[in-house]
Amino acid sequence: MSVKDRVIAIIAEQAVLEPSDVTMDSTLEDLGIDSLGLVESIFAIEEAFDITVPFNANAPDQSDFDISSVGSIIAGIEKLISEQVS
Repeated sequence: MSVKDRVIAIIAEQAVLEPSDVTMDSTLEDLGIDSLGLVESIFAIEEAFDITVPFNANAPDQSDFDISSVGSIIAGIEKLISEQVS
């Protein structure tokens, strides 16, 4: 399963939606994911990929991690994975 598919599956699970309902342009707000759901999604993503996401739930606006859309989250995860490998 690709990084994209795994991240979409995790986000869909949090939103109680089918993965097919989650698009790259979807925002977490569009999907009905609140701040708690966001934190749970980040934890699930960290666990799934064995990475640490630079995201502060207490100050999301100050994080280096872009959570503006599903696509930006996937791009951020792929970047973290590639940095970890090198």
